[in-house]
Amino acid sequence: MRFGSVRPGGRRAAKFVLSVLAVSLASSYAASSHAGTIGLLSKPQITQAPSNNNRVTLEGNVSPHATAANDRGRVDDSIQLDHMLLQLKRPADREAALETLMQQQTTKGSPNYHQWLTAAQFGEQYGPSQMDVDAITSWLKQQGFTVNRVYESGMTVDFSGTAGQVRQAFGTEMHHLSVNGENHIANMSNPQIPAAFAGVVQGVVSLNDFRPHVNYKPHGDYTFTSGTSTYQAVTPSDLATIYNLNPLFSAGVNGTGQTIVLIEDTNVYSTSDITTFRSTFGLPTATFSQVHPGSCTNPGVVTGNDGEAELDVEYAGAAAPSAALELASCADTSTTFGGLIAVQNLINGASVPTIMSISYGECEAANGATANAAYISTYQQAASEGVSVFVSSGDEGAASCDADQANATHGIGVSGFASTPYNVAVGGTDFGDTYAGTNSTYWNSTNTSTYGSAKSYIPEIPWNDSCASKLITAALGYSTPYGRTGSCNSTAGRNYLTTASGSGGPSGCASGTPSTSGVVSGTCKGTAKPSWQSILGNPSDGVRDIPDVSLFAANGVWGHYYVYCYTNTAGGGVACTGAPSGWAGAGGTSFASPIMAGIQALVNEHNNLTSGAGNPNPVYYSLANTEYGSSGSATCNSSNGNTVGSSCIFYDVTQGDMDVNCTGTHSCYKPSGTYGVLSTSNSSYAPAYGTSTGWDFATGIGSLNAYNLVYASGW
Repeated sequence: MRFGSVRPGGRRAAKFVLSVLAVSLASSYAASSHAGTIGLLSKPQITQAPSNNNRVTLEGNVSPHATAANDRGRVDDSIQLDHMLLQLKRPADREAALETLMQQQTTKGSPNYHQWLTAAQFGEQYGPSQMDVDAITSWLKQQGFTVNRVYESGMTVDFSGTAGQVRQAFGTEMHHLSVNGENHIANMSNPQIPAAFAGVVQGVVSLNDFRPHVNYKPHGDYTFTSGTSTYQAVTPSDLATIYNLNPLFSAGVNGTGQTIVLIEDTNVYSTSDITTFRSTFGLPTATFSQVHPGSCTNPGVVTGNDGEAELDVEYAGAAAPSAALELASCADTSTTFGGLIAVQNLINGASVPTIMSISYGECEAANGATANAAYISTYQQAASEGVSVFVSSGDEGAASCDADQANATHGIGVSGFASTPYNVAVGGTDFGDTYAGTNSTYWNSTNTSTYGSAKSYIPEIPWNDSCASKLITAALGYSTPYGRTGSCNSTAGRNYLTTASGSGGPSGCASGTPSTSGVVSGTCKGTAKPSWQSILGNPSDGVRDIPDVSLFAANGVWGHYYVYCYTNTAGGGVACTGAPSGWAGAGGTSFASPIMAGIQALVNEHNNLTSGAGNPNPVYYSLANTEYGSSGSATCNSSNGNTVGSSCIFYDVTQGDMDVNCTGTHSCYKPSGTYGVLSTSNSSYAPAYGTSTGWDFATGIGSLNAYNLVYASGW
């Protein structure tokens, strides 16, 4: 839109005898609470009775905000903590067997190809031993906790209790904190568990009320000009033109029969916003519902996050106009993100969705080892059941521990929500036409009746609002972004001191404990690189790298952003009246993830993947490997713009970077001046990160031609 400025087996006898009380409790709980039988193939790992006098510490499970400076004293022992999640782990042989199965599930020709598991099968064949689960739940009840549910996967126990019970059972105190003027609670030390459980218990997923952040950025007004000051905002019609959705819609491939689930911890502010969005932009009437899976607590409207929910629903529907849209939300508890509860209840429920999108994130080092393990385990189960999980990579370059900050201070880090091997991490791009001075080549001077003005595919660059961007540096008239005479230390450049940009980087702290809070350090280790992530440009770093794919996600620095309908003025919304040029505008990978989920719905529809595609990354990377080969594809280079090859599935983004400004000593190249740039070296300029031929940390494989992806032979 243009306008001006897997078989059952018997149980093995336990090697120890629990106390009579423990056995009684375990038997009683198993009889009354288990929906199925867990871990029939798993051997018991607990070989001695649990003792609170013999504990081990679960490292890496303290929020970086839980510091003496923020401490305001211990909470009252009577404070209720509901729906805490105890994350378990399976025996090594079961983990290996599950990984083998999941590889077969996505390998054509395998007898297990697309043979997805149910939650009950997942638990029976790959969960911890039933005896181990019973021993753990019995211990929890002995500590006074209420065990609400053992999920069918056998990997997670939902329990509730008081702060006093947490202190007694897990050896950690819950304290009041004051952080940036807001009141919070958190554990002040790593929790402990009986040493007998060390081989089975991963830890408590969360013992604090710090929430993940949403991944969208409101449209900003920027002061420099390059070529023209006209804004070309992106609407559903533009999206369909740029990413070649229109031929699919003309062929009747529009999401019919598909359901896209958007994961939230809020309801939408107004369903009429969604209706207005669809009618204004010419989208057909579609089914929209809000559910609270597993009868979880209805969160109501959470101001701010409700804007996230509305844009997720609106743009998933823009990519798949006839798909059913389902917002699945649960209320946050005092210790647990409602979105995680929603996902758990969905994948362990009777009706499992085939596509989910998650637009929230938190860096690995702050998320903590157990929470990272929880997302890995949850997405792993989802993928084994045929669910395709799309996750926003983040909106802060390679500095995911500095989301929404003016400067990166914690070095290089990625979101633990996006860095698992079982999800598609969706990054963000911008359009390169303004930088090149070619707006008129790609945008009409007037809008269609549905407010579209894009003419064709448009060359893409990484989304980057920072003065550390090479392209912004050049537009401001500087030769370097760093140093006393560089753009970030200039008067003009200080208007671009921000971490706002598409995110990517290597997994660095999925497990272990940082020695410096919020920084990849100490015993931190990244998630291992999955076998399918082998492609031109991807480094031999041994860890999971993100993003996988990228789509437009900018918020206006080069004149382009998304328009959406969100009328909650308390959350920054505006009335959706008149021309959409006056509506709310924003960018962020929160748009890119649901759009990619919508495109996958078209893939599933056309290829009759009625039970889902599971993790589509093995197919994406296989197709990209064929396209890029060993030296890249000049034909499929995004910089070709409207002359890019018509057969390209992916567009290789090779111009620009997502580097952001920084201060401090962590991965910050600052030879002089106040502000440096995020770098893999403190002593030389190695920007984190630039584009390159093939895969790169800035945009992953790149963006795509939706029509060619849907009709590719890999499905």
